[in-house]
Amino acid sequence: MVATGGSRNTTAKPTTKKRRSKKPQQIPLHQTLTDLLSLVASATSSAHSFLSHHDLRLLPSQTLLLESHLSSTSTSLSSLLSLLPHPLPLSPPPSLSSPPPPCWFHRFLLSSSDYDPRWVESFRMSKPSFSLLLRLLTPSLSSLSPPTPPDYALAAALFRLSHAASYKSLARRFDLNSSATACRTFYTVCKAIIDKLGHLFEFKSDIKRIVVGFGWISLPNCCGVLGFDQFQVDGELLGEDGSLMVQALVDSEGRFLDVSAGWPSTMSPETMLRQSGLFSGVEESRELLDGPCFELSDGSSIPQYILGDSCFPLLPWLLTPFVKSDCNNGLNSSERAFNSVHREAMELAGMAFGRVRARWKLVSNRWKEECIESFPFIIVTCCLLHNFLIKCSEALPDVNLGDSEDQDVLNAFEGEVDDDGVRIRDALALHLYRVSQRR
Repeated sequence: MVATGGSRNTTAKPTTKKRRSKKPQQIPLHQTLTDLLSLVASATSSAHSFLSHHDLRLLPSQTLLLESHLSSTSTSLSSLLSLLPHPLPLSPPPSLSSPPPPCWFHRFLLSSSDYDPRWVESFRMSKPSFSLLLRLLTPSLSSLSPPTPPDYALAAALFRLSHAASYKSLARRFDLNSSATACRTFYTVCKAIIDKLGHLFEFKSDIKRIVVGFGWISLPNCCGVLGFDQFQVDGELLGEDGSLMVQALVDSEGRFLDVSAGWPSTMSPETMLRQSGLFSGVEESRELLDGPCFELSDGSSIPQYILGDSCFPLLPWLLTPFVKSDCNNGLNSSERAFNSVHREAMELAGMAFGRVRARWKLVSNRWKEECIESFPFIIVTCCLLHNFLIKCSEALPDVNLGDSEDQDVLNAFEGEVDDDGVRIRDALALHLYRVSQRR
């Protein structure tokens, strides 16, 4: 007899082992920084390559901005590389200061035509005007050291005036061997412009044309409009919000006839006037405004004169607007007529300054304190170039007078009143009122 025993389920249960989760592989900080710097260097190199191949198609403002960003990026990258404990197999991006030849201006000349708009974009004048100016200045630019072609020197100076480009940028664009050479070249060209174009301040030499021009706006025997502008300066030398002042006489076409630059804003307009060559030429040497008088229809005699803001003193040859005071009940009809024509004429000075700022960016920027001494030199250069381009019939830049410095904040002159000045202004005011009634 076979005995049968009960069977048991002996199937073993699976054993579950806990698996340790793998930690993410840690990338060494050294490697992370290497990869990041490699990407930055690659991007910088690509941007530099783009600039090298397309700089003739970009606006000067675009290329200068890109150059600035590339330069700062390269400097920061080099600083980071120097902080690493071990050298990396990473070469810094190519330097902007030594691109392969030929330089930008050489390629620009080869690719541009006489009426290529890029001449105006880059140098604020057409190629025919540039060529004329080059002929005038070449004798004065033949002794540059180291030797520099006159057209390269002139183009570099105009480019800096137009775009406030750095000397480093000029050296790269115009094949100048260093920033120091670019600086010397710039000031040599500015001096040549002042020497060769100084006759374009035509106050004394072309007074008949000036008088005729103002006659067309109902100002008989007027010889100019005297205005001023303020140019901001950084630093503490001139105090908070300090600026340099420029006094200028302008004709009816917006040409500068006389410029006196570099006065501190702490000086009053009257003091500036009395210390200027214009005042000396009228009051002392008597060589200015010495022409014949103009006889009005009522028999009044009007000598040659200029117009000025109310911050100037009223003189027989400097007529300022009528100003309301507490002792009168407002202006009469003839006084209002005079002020209306006076205000319209004074806009000529604001427009002239505005066009200089719009065309020559270097003078519209805030000036560094250490550059104050060169400011009068540069502003006179820009005013002469302004006159030169008017003679060349170059298009004038658009100007919004609201963008210029506000001169209304200056107080009206409160000194002694000149009796002859009062008489002449009253006679001219009555004449202008009669003219307005006939319109």
